[in-house]
Amino acid sequence: MIRFRLLIVIFLAFNLLHAQNKQNDFKTVFETSNGTETATYLQTIQFYTDLAETYPQIQLQAIGKTDSGEPLHIVTFNSDANFDFETIRKNKRILLINNGIHPGESDGIDATMMLYRDMAQGKIESPKNTVFVTIAIYNVGGSLNRNSGTRANQDGPKEYGFRGNAQNYDLNRDFIKNDTENAKTFTEIFHLVKPDVFIDNHVSNGADYQYILTHLFTQHNKLGGDLGNYLQKSFMPALEVDLDKKDWDITPYVNVFNEVPEIGFSQFMDYPRYSTGYAALWNVLGLMVETHMLKPYKDRVEGTYELMRSMVAVTEKEGERISELRKAAFKTFKNQKIYALDWEADTTKSTTLSFKGFKGEMIESEVTGKQRLKYDRNQPFEKSVKYQNHFKPTVEVSVPNAYIIPQGWYKVIDLLKRNDVKMKRFENDTILSVESYKIANFETRKSPYEGHYLHSQTTIRSSIETVSFRKGDYWINLNQDAIRYILETLEPQAPDSFFNWNFFDTILQKKEGFSPYVFEDTAKELLENNATLKMEFQSKKQAEPEFANSWYNQLNWLYERSHNSEPAYKQYPVYRVK
Repeated sequence: MIRFRLLIVIFLAFNLLHAQNKQNDFKTVFETSNGTETATYLQTIQFYTDLAETYPQIQLQAIGKTDSGEPLHIVTFNSDANFDFETIRKNKRILLINNGIHPGESDGIDATMMLYRDMAQGKIESPKNTVFVTIAIYNVGGSLNRNSGTRANQDGPKEYGFRGNAQNYDLNRDFIKNDTENAKTFTEIFHLVKPDVFIDNHVSNGADYQYILTHLFTQHNKLGGDLGNYLQKSFMPALEVDLDKKDWDITPYVNVFNEVPEIGFSQFMDYPRYSTGYAALWNVLGLMVETHMLKPYKDRVEGTYELMRSMVAVTEKEGERISELRKAAFKTFKNQKIYALDWEADTTKSTTLSFKGFKGEMIESEVTGKQRLKYDRNQPFEKSVKYQNHFKPTVEVSVPNAYIIPQGWYKVIDLLKRNDVKMKRFENDTILSVESYKIANFETRKSPYEGHYLHSQTTIRSSIETVSFRKGDYWINLNQDAIRYILETLEPQAPDSFFNWNFFDTILQKKEGFSPYVFEDTAKELLENNATLKMEFQSKKQAEPEFANSWYNQLNWLYERSHNSEPAYKQYPVYRVK
């Protein structure tokens, strides 16, 4: 009887152990579906939860909020099982991976799950000097909003998330303006982790070609100096060579739409609204992986997996050099006198790509009767293609010693604080001579863009003024690591400045005015007492018929040049200290 009971216990224990082993084989949804499906949000988080409970090298941490109401999760892999980032930074490099910013582009979600498992289980060698930190799924709201139709041209998976987040924002336009809880939490994660290298996994299609993998690195001229040269001439080629050893072809992101790539194309300019452009403000080597949506999902995920392996291999080998160059870049920008705010392709320079494409031609559409682009995959080719990957500055600004921002602009101040900008507050009311901007001209989109009517082509008029500041206003010294972020958000001419993102739009509306029947007499007196103004007024009427035909525009022009004009109108409320 005792022996029988012992056999029962052994049998049950064996079955329990077998069930646990089966339960914890850590096969992903992608693998069990033979590469046709992607994990849901809950499946992804459960996978990492189980993985972290099993392997001490892995930690799962819920952090911050998202618009969906769920937190973001970061998953850290460190072969030393140390998860204190301050300690990690002393001896190792940190590679931050962002997945699911567009959840329909789910390749990185599945590839990273397998990568973490394979490193933990010893199937592939885990890095010794590089720590992985992954945002498991960044756009949680979009991931929960699953469908099988919105990616109209994409070859798998069967179901996937939606591009817009819970508020229908495109999160890859929100890294400066921070309209979403997701972006605010990303900022918290970014400054907690302080990565050396950054990967954002995507899928795209603007043309048809033979490649599964394309890379969109931060534009090297914009990254700047020795670090930018290193990215272009060493880091990127090293990644390409490592992938080539594994028979994975890769080419720069094919930046065309409804055109054949062989006519040539330009590198994509990653402004700070985008993830890699934001990372570049802290001298981080950034890469958007762009797999080709017309290729099978299984191939895309496997390619993303191998690309991330190659990225960490290069980081492992080049880690010391990367650290040295990043430290030097911070020092260089702190001592720089001129800073470039905007860029354009330098048409005098280009690179020749050996490009593998498919023959494409314009034929008559059977649907519209107009011309349409048609590719023939039965006619592959390899041709030399002109690639414009050198950019030159179009807008530059002298670097001040400091900025002053009045405390009333708390939304901007909060964003600066969120991004580790060091500031001091005036302890007393203070009068200072500063450089002051008036907004001269700008253009505004006619339709909404990511919740804003974005400005562009902004120009300013500068003058030296004596300005009174109040106790509690903010002094921002530029001798700090956040210098690039400060310049590109507080200089109104920068494409992604806080001004262009509408944070200062209240200065563009007059709060006072004039009654024409009263101000007519004031205007007459103004002209009689100022000969120079009168001459300018008459010249403007002669040169501009529209102005001459509008009594209101004429009176308003004179009002703006009178002592009655309100000083706050178009007065940019951030001041420069030289």
